[in-house]
Amino acid sequence: MKHLFLFGGTPPFTPELGKLFAEKANQGSKKIAILFLEREGWQAYMSKYTSILEQCGIHHFYYMPLHSKVSSYELVQLSKCSGIIIGGGDTVRYRDYIVDTAIGELIKQLYQSGVPVAGFSAGALLSPEQCVIPPVDNKEGKHLFLPGLGLISQVIISVHYTKWQEEENLLKAIRTTAVPIGYGLDDGAGCYFREQILVQTEGSVNVLQNGRGN
Repeated sequence: MKHLFLFGGTPPFTPELGKLFAEKANQGSKKIAILFLEREGWQAYMSKYTSILEQCGIHHFYYMPLHSKVSSYELVQLSKCSGIIIGGGDTVRYRDYIVDTAIGELIKQLYQSGVPVAGFSAGALLSPEQCVIPPVDNKEGKHLFLPGLGLISQVIISVHYTKWQEEENLLKAIRTTAVPIGYGLDDGAGCYFREQILVQTEGSVNVLQNGRGN
């Protein structure tokens, strides 16, 4: 059974989806990998990811800063985890370090085997088959249509939906990619997909389909 949790903003997890992610991750080693872009003060920031999970009984985490060269040790540690979190930040850099790399291939293998994956903001954008990055989120200042990680297909994800005023961009992305449905996730909102089917939302999730909002 495949489990994918996507969030429209930065951590923490939304309460109910956080509990559900912890429940799914508890079925394995109970060690959660957090993939992030290293920056000053990152250690203190990690509590935003871990707080709700710790309340749910998970206390072991593997902090994995992303860079251009991944070691065999890091891949072995990642392979032992029973849950994976892909953080937020520079979406283009996250994509460069994960999609079409050894890390990305391992994430897909673990996901296929039932390990739950959660993506926050950038992590959510790169999770589908097609990674659509809006102009506000890249240095080129234009819509980028790039291959994604491929954890879910026939879906486009938009994050910071209201804050970034993403409705027109999401509609354009749906038309450009010919994908039937798009989800615009607000900050503080999330979706849970089981076997690529949306089964639960929390917070403000906007659904655009065939040019119509729901």
